[in-house]
Amino acid sequence: MKLPDQRLRLAFFGTPDIARTILDALLLAKEDDVVLVVCQPDRPKGRGKQLEMPAVKVLANEHAIPVVQPLKMRDGVLTQRLKDDRIDLAIVAAFGRILPQDMLDAPRFGCWNMHASLLPKYRGASPIQHAILHGDAETGATLMQMSLGLDEGPMLLVEKIALSPDETTPTLSAKLGTLGAHTVLEGIRRARKDGLTVTPQDDARATFAPIIDKEAGRLDLTKPAAELERRVRALDPWPGTWVVLPNGETLKVLKAEVGSGGGAPGTVLGLGKAIEVATGDGVLRLLSVQPVGKRPMPAADWLRGGGKDLTSGQICPLIVDSQPAPPAPSTF
Repeated sequence: MKLPDQRLRLAFFGTPDIARTILDALLLAKEDDVVLVVCQPDRPKGRGKQLEMPAVKVLANEHAIPVVQPLKMRDGVLTQRLKDDRIDLAIVAAFGRILPQDMLDAPRFGCWNMHASLLPKYRGASPIQHAILHGDAETGATLMQMSLGLDEGPMLLVEKIALSPDETTPTLSAKLGTLGAHTVLEGIRRARKDGLTVTPQDDARATFAPIIDKEAGRLDLTKPAAELERRVRALDPWPGTWVVLPNGETLKVLKAEVGSGGGAPGTVLGLGKAIEVATGDGVLRLLSVQPVGKRPMPAADWLRGGGKDLTSGQICPLIVDSQPAPPAPSTF
């Protein structure tokens, strides 16, 4: 893959904070011209349901870059805009929509995607969460040439990063935003200078990181404590994780750790600085919680107030018939 030694007219497709980090790096580098930004529509947020602009749109507005927020992707309007704006290359990062073939073909040198995993691992919508869920030692950023298949295009450049033991989705997203920005800039620079090797993905090794729905946040106490502790970190801030208490109420779990000991899954074993609950393997210590309608607080504070009726030996409900299987990569 070779790019000409000249300034390129870029279109940037992206929506959340991780994409903003990459767009910001492109703008600060001033090596090419970002002439169009494409992001998802403004969404209602908060109790007042006020419309909020995506992070990428806020940055684009600050730099007076035209922004398009398409409701439809297959009506040809955006494709024609890319042609009219004489786009050389489109950079895509966490855009959140599928690009049809005519759109992929519109830029002179196609569309490059920065995917937040070491492809072909964790193709799909939630690669960052899945890296934490499964206790991976490393993840990374993959710059790829986009194709119609979901994250199936050939790879152009791969950069790796180690995960810390206390990694959460926000902390890892921030790191991968920075790494992704470096990867995109380095990819364009190398493509100009010497060219990039186009490496097809090994489909036999591909796994899928599906969209995580709200029900995935219920902690299944029949699972090992180590797995549950990772889930608390991976599903922060959305959808969050929670347990069902012996009295049937739900308690959001904001921070947890693996403790020692054991017992029948769901059994409350200890109450003090933490709420200690037996799991399918080991003990999960709930350190920070949030009762329904209340503020976040240390578990000890909750136990002195709304949780004062919780006692050792009580059993938390474990499984409900409608509980989905926990999200896990599935091999194609």
